[in-house]
Amino acid sequence: MSRLMLTNIDPDASDDDVHAFLRKYGLPDSNILERLEGDGSRPSVVLTYDHVDAETLHKFAARIHHMYWRSRELVAEVMHDRFA
Repeated sequence: MSRLMLTNIDPDASDDDVHAFLRKYGLPDSNILERLEGDGSRPSVVLTYDHVDAETLHKFAARIHHMYWRSRELVAEVMHDRFA
């Protein structure tokens, strides 16, 4: 399982819009798309991929990191799980 955080998305973009954008750049559909609450200045989603390893997800993230979509510069980061 791997997770991708996509930050600074258009708050009006639907889940389907996000998936369609990511598909356009070769990313598979995620199993889970979770919107993160914050102060609203940089809306974010976390996408969970059950069948994509972190190394592969890093390659996909590089395709869209700092790309402009809907007049916003996106930040794409692969999230790593912490183990105590």
